[in-house]
Amino acid sequence: MMSLAMLFLPENPMIWVFIIAVIFLLFGGSKLPQLAKALGQSKRSFKEGLEESEEKEQEKTLGEASAAKKDPLATIDDETLFEEARRRERLQASGEKK
Repeated sequence: MMSLAMLFLPENPMIWVFIIAVIFLLFGGSKLPQLAKALGQSKRSFKEGLEESEEKEQEKTLGEASAAKKDPLATIDDETLFEEARRRERLQASGEKK
């Protein structure tokens, strides 16, 4: 019983030979390059997904920070803005008359 358990420990090189033999038997030699390529593509896709989610998280935190900075402008109502525009227009018109 003990020798059977030691056969399947990761430190035993025999386990790796056994795993490779099973893979060859299941998939055959012609399918292994395709499997390796698919594994590499899925790994790359997973990493890109992680990076993309981190970028979105950073953009979200930056967006919240910039929204907090823009908050004073957001509290000004439209009527106040129109009054300021009219005042500046009058000042500009009076400056051109002089």
